[in-house]
Amino acid sequence: MKRSVFSAITPRSVQILTVLLVCLATHLTLSPVASAFPVYAQQAYDSPREATGRIVCANCHLAAKPTQVEVPQAVLPDTVFEAIVKIPYDREVQQVLVNDAKGPLNVGAVLMLPEGFKIAPPERIPEEIKEETTGLFYQSYKPETENVVVVGPVPGDQFQEIIFPVLSPDPATDSNIHFGKYQIHVGGNRGRGQINPTGEKTNNNAITASAAGEVISMQAAEDGGYEVTIATNDGDVTETIPPNLELTVEQGQEVSSGQALTNDPNVGGFGQKDAEIVLQSPTRIKWLIAFFAAITLSQIMLVLKKKQIEKVQAAELNF
Repeated sequence: MKRSVFSAITPRSVQILTVLLVCLATHLTLSPVASAFPVYAQQAYDSPREATGRIVCANCHLAAKPTQVEVPQAVLPDTVFEAIVKIPYDREVQQVLVNDAKGPLNVGAVLMLPEGFKIAPPERIPEEIKEETTGLFYQSYKPETENVVVVGPVPGDQFQEIIFPVLSPDPATDSNIHFGKYQIHVGGNRGRGQINPTGEKTNNNAITASAAGEVISMQAAEDGGYEVTIATNDGDVTETIPPNLELTVEQGQEVSSGQALTNDPNVGGFGQKDAEIVLQSPTRIKWLIAFFAAITLSQIMLVLKKKQIEKVQAAELNF
């Protein structure tokens, strides 16, 4: 009897095939830089904001760049509003990638909202905001912190403004939430970092001399870089210069330990910004409008009374 092809497939074979398919799909669909930001910070720090107020992304992204944030001055409970993080940079510049090639910059942002605030569920987000946030994936910094949200990396040429659709809390349903003013902390990054989580420098740094001495040789390498030889008191030291870096020293020049031998390739950087938002009570707004209406009515009555008195005085003078 001939055996069917499917009869030779065992449960173990199905499991192996499933794992291979999942790995292949992940490799094809995920960006190769998806592990760069913000996974490192999430694994190393319980909170993205240190006690000094500095956001931890600055520990790896050493250059300072401007970041802006736009939020409403006040919001009502249980409403959806936009928090816009602006990450400006020159789109014409390119950065050094992991493989030493040149490529476009990615951007990312971290948004630290007050307790109770969180990313709005899809069914609460208005259609116009959904269109503006197409292509963005919002991730909690930690599973238990819905109010701390990270985005990135995403293409910088498409998302120099990252929009967060935020849902405000309702004190009527949560006794831990109160009306009042709250702080919002924002960090925005463009480009690769200069420090790895292990403490080592990335290739997005200038190459420096490991020892003081005289540059006696600068040979072009086969991969397009250079090999710079420095004569020191303890012997010759060779520094490997990767491609896409420009030498800033000349043969015969004396260099000190730690002196840059190339230009600085970093074109990105990190910046942070603080903002304030008020969780406003609708009842207070109603009483404020009533107060303004009462004041306006009182002023009108006073003016009318004054006109009446002026008429009486004018009649007495004519009499």
